[in-house]
Amino acid sequence: MACHRLLRILARIEDGGPGPARLCEVSADLMAMTGAGIMLMSGEVPRGSVCSSNEVSALIEDLQYTLGEGPCVDAYRQDRPILEADLAARGAARWAAFTPEALAAGARAVFGFPLHVGAVRLGALNLYRDRPGPLDDDQHADALVLAGVAARAVLAMQAGAPPGRLGTELEGGADLRFVVHQASGMVSAQLDVSVGEALIRLRAHAFADHRPLDEVAQDVVGGRLRFA
Repeated sequence: MACHRLLRILARIEDGGPGPARLCEVSADLMAMTGAGIMLMSGEVPRGSVCSSNEVSALIEDLQYTLGEGPCVDAYRQDRPILEADLAARGAARWAAFTPEALAAGARAVFGFPLHVGAVRLGALNLYRDRPGPLDDDQHADALVLAGVAARAVLAMQAGAPPGRLGTELEGGADLRFVVHQASGMVSAQLDVSVGEALIRLRAHAFADHRPLDEVAQDVVGGRLRFA
């Protein structure tokens, strides 16, 4: 990427004020995508969405969080870009649960880019388009830069926060599912399994009952649902 293009990206992000939402708006605009989202992850567990540029982006983030699969999840776990130029193509359904729901929402091509600063992985940048087609070389290079900018922006927003607490900007703009994390811990204790396994059980229950994961988690936390 030419230096002036990098400076243009940074200027666009800073213009209009800082904040998580700005990262996604600028990412979608500069990449000529239909939408963009940023997901935070820790270990093998998605923590929630930092931002999304529109309703479909928000749904795509929610699907990945609820189902535990999709471009952001794979990009984070494999620490490499995940590029799906046509979700509807024969043989392209690498995500059995995510793909039909994403297609129904209007996404046709999806791209995930890991967020990391040095050896520290934070999550992934998700880009989607409502028509099929691969990224060209310039778009791919730009997305890598954007992912780096986003990772550093997330760290900056978290800087100075007390241990175990979110930074003010992240807390105000992110959609992080604390109730799900709390429920996962409770199910982990009930079943004597890892927190990761407990989250899988929560997801399976939500999927089988056709309910949002948040609602199932609220039932666990409220004592209305037990797994043992």
